[in-house]
Amino acid sequence: MSHERGCNKYSEYTPCEDPKRSLKFPRDRLIYRERHCPTKKKEQLKCRVPAPHGYKTPFTWPRSRDLVWYANVPHKELTVEKAVQNWIRFEGDRFRFPGGGTMFPNGADAYIDDIGKLINLRDGSIRTAIDTGCGVASWGAYLLSRNILPISFAPMDTHEAQVQFALERGVPALIGVIASKRLPYPSRSFDMAHCSRCLIPWGQYDGAYLIEVDRVLRPGGYWILSGPPIRWRKYWKGWERSREDLNAEQTQIENVTRSLCWKKLVEKDDIAIFQKPANHLKCKKFRKIVKNPPFCSAQDPDKAWYTNLETCLTPLPEVSTNEEVAGGALEKWPKRLNAVPPRISRGTINGVTPETFQQDLQLWKRRVSYYKTVNNQLGQAGRYRNILDMNAFLGGFAANLIKDPLWVMNVVPVEAKVRAMSTYPRTYDLIHADSVFTLYKDRCEMEDIMLEMDRILRPEGSLIIRDDVDTLVKVKRIADGLNWDSQIVDHEDGPLEREKLLFAVKLYWTAPASDDQQS
Repeated sequence: MSHERGCNKYSEYTPCEDPKRSLKFPRDRLIYRERHCPTKKKEQLKCRVPAPHGYKTPFTWPRSRDLVWYANVPHKELTVEKAVQNWIRFEGDRFRFPGGGTMFPNGADAYIDDIGKLINLRDGSIRTAIDTGCGVASWGAYLLSRNILPISFAPMDTHEAQVQFALERGVPALIGVIASKRLPYPSRSFDMAHCSRCLIPWGQYDGAYLIEVDRVLRPGGYWILSGPPIRWRKYWKGWERSREDLNAEQTQIENVTRSLCWKKLVEKDDIAIFQKPANHLKCKKFRKIVKNPPFCSAQDPDKAWYTNLETCLTPLPEVSTNEEVAGGALEKWPKRLNAVPPRISRGTINGVTPETFQQDLQLWKRRVSYYKTVNNQLGQAGRYRNILDMNAFLGGFAANLIKDPLWVMNVVPVEAKVRAMSTYPRTYDLIHADSVFTLYKDRCEMEDIMLEMDRILRPEGSLIIRDDVDTLVKVKRIADGLNWDSQIVDHEDGPLEREKLLFAVKLYWTAPASDDQQS
């Protein structure tokens, strides 16, 4: 079956963030901007999503941080709307990103330096960061050079293609919003969270959004806030808001942070930094006086997808002293990469032991080495930048690519159904799928999974699919219909293994030129 017939008008089709479908949902708390996937078969597209006419291979990192081809993301709205803030400029056939932002007109690099004067960004204690309402993700782009791995998110909104620009720049990003559902991460995932004029009403709805940041922050983690209401005494006129209003907003935010037992570390110039406690020993005593928010009782702190936000505080694991880090202290980076995580060494992850972790690391060391002999481009620095691992388990695949100038979006499937990812078409340069088709056997159509892979893969992007040989023969048949150049290769342990590998490349293909492009 051939899918060469593309959906030409759908070159930016993102099934679960369809603007038309979103209008059916409540405006309150931005619920309409959350994920709302097609529910009926007739709503699902059964065709390939083409790249826009003139699409070019993105610049290689680190040049891509500053330059994006106009043909790849043909949207000039931000160059007009954000001109003063130095976000983005249009230059001939490309966009340039000077690194500016609403609250950092001197550039993200200088802004991060200012943060680095207030907390230590260089000793390896901060490795993972989340940027809420990220614009074009300049903060994340410049953190990468400091060995800090950010994930940035912003909704599909009036700033057309913010997240798309971030991804074209080679910066980790997702379409997302804090509204009524949890962020798609387990508890204690990030060392640092950041909001620079992200327009999230932190003090409202009983502090629900800050309570969610608290859930995903590690013990001792930092929350950084810049923009309204911070430094309102200087900026209130420019922000066109009254002093009373801004002062009330800051008071409200700080009341919520206190109720979460966070400590306000510093407020200097445009930046305020708060810190989550290392444990909840003192917090429990404080709870006897301040009852709200209460500690959550029966919920699973690590459940994320399609889970409603709650206005209760996620309790940290028990400790015996004030100095002890709840759940166990993580190693500093880069030791953290190969050290057994405390969750595993303490036996809190069902069926995963320290031996499992070490074996997985070694297994993927061998597998990645083999991948590079079959696809020599995987060994070429800069050929792939944005990588997706569709069934990451403990992250062994990504861990063994750490020295290369790339990042891996690790996905751990928790649902019985494959749904479209919260990302734009052409997000990834390489997709890795270990046993994905076996995992979803009898639950999802193979063709639907492969059409989604095709949607989120760039033209001339690659795929590595591991599965049972019978499954791969069916995958190969569909791959031929999708115009992927593919071959089935033996397992790294030789031809007698039933598990095989399919290596594929999505051939270059775009929508035809529109009338105005031809004229």
